[in-house]
Amino acid sequence: MSLQLRYAARSDVGLIRRGNEDSGYASPRLLLVADGMGGHAAGELASASAVATVANLEASPPEVNDVLGALADAIEDVGLAIGGVIAADPELTGMGTTVTGIYWLGDRIALVHVGDSRAYLLRENNFVQLTHDHTYVQSLIDGGSISPDDAAIHPKRSLLMRAVDGINPVEPDLSMREARVGDRYLLCSDGLSGVLSFAEIAEILAQGDPTGCVTALVDLALERGAPDNVTVVIADVVEVPELADGVIDDDEPVMPVVVGAAGEPRVRLRLPNVRFPDDAQRDPDRPDALTRLVGGPPTAPLALIDSDLVVPAAERAYRESLTDTAKAGQRQRRRRTVLISVIAIFLVLGAIGSGLFIARTWLGSQWYVSVHGNPGTGTVAIYNGVPGTLVGVPLSAISTDTGLIVGSLPLFDQELVSKGIPAGDSTDAERIVFELQSRAASCRSLTPPNGCPGATS
Repeated sequence: MSLQLRYAARSDVGLIRRGNEDSGYASPRLLLVADGMGGHAAGELASASAVATVANLEASPPEVNDVLGALADAIEDVGLAIGGVIAADPELTGMGTTVTGIYWLGDRIALVHVGDSRAYLLRENNFVQLTHDHTYVQSLIDGGSISPDDAAIHPKRSLLMRAVDGINPVEPDLSMREARVGDRYLLCSDGLSGVLSFAEIAEILAQGDPTGCVTALVDLALERGAPDNVTVVIADVVEVPELADGVIDDDEPVMPVVVGAAGEPRVRLRLPNVRFPDDAQRDPDRPDALTRLVGGPPTAPLALIDSDLVVPAAERAYRESLTDTAKAGQRQRRRRTVLISVIAIFLVLGAIGSGLFIARTWLGSQWYVSVHGNPGTGTVAIYNGVPGTLVGVPLSAISTDTGLIVGSLPLFDQELVSKGIPAGDSTDAERIVFELQSRAASCRSLTPPNGCPGATS
């Protein structure tokens, strides 16, 4: 008997973000989740680069005794890849990504981790978190300043202390662990762990197969509002028989699954120097999709026929044989059909109008503080509505441009503002701006505190 992984993966943009900056990867040997950041579509490039770079280990598997070193080198290569993207387009400076991955060794796993994406293990009804968040609030928890419950609502809960950004060297957490039959591993971005509790994740993870659990977790995150992208990878350790020559008796597909930004053709086109892995999930938008789906060349397009000009003979004979009464009946049925259609259209338009009114009222009650313009050179502004667009229509508008330069804020405040800080109402938004102005003023003092632009630690 031999141990193998059975896996499933899913990534969703969520209900607030404009695009998906998460990337995920699952194969019989490697599981990965990367959560990109940086705005202006830079986050998706960072996470896609991370997944593609670490997945190169599939092509050149490291020796068992050198797996941790190979994973550390892979994280360094991610930094180099992101650095290359920034060098080609300096406006993308500030992009970065988390990386959390598991490398399968048959009876053990090697774990690599940078950032606040997470890895969990469910073993015999015991659910544990395998990774340690590299965040500001986690450092406060470790120091005893706040409790985990306080951290969940802390305004700086998204501030990362460690990420791969292509500029600063980063040291990943590395570890090796035993694997057992029945183990279930979960890797996820903070879009899941930020909205579901530890107990809720454990309860869902204990039910069903990997595919069902992935679906249930992402769906529940969406029900909770999904303010961030949500990416989930789940893998079970299963036992499979071996044939006489040591060949594994396994009919399951072994192609990797790529989800999120790393699986999107438009993202891959923006990274021409990055080698992406093959993907078991076919892209229906590719020109050869029909060939691959039906196993042969696509058929020629059908000729368009005007049905008013070309009518079969039998149909003509039938029409000519209709009595006046039958024709009158047909006209009456057509009038009735038109009337029903008109009523249905008015009902639908009324429902749409009511929905738009409710949506407009709700959007008018939403407020947040974010960047107007490019991060660093842009200004802090108060927005009425929610971030994002709907069919090209913005869901928010600037209420007040404060004129406060984002680049004058402490670095952790710059990150928070670039992601958007939710506010309870306009007064709460003004309070947030006041606090930001106070901290910006502190950075202009003769001895700026740590975290300010140009400050020395």
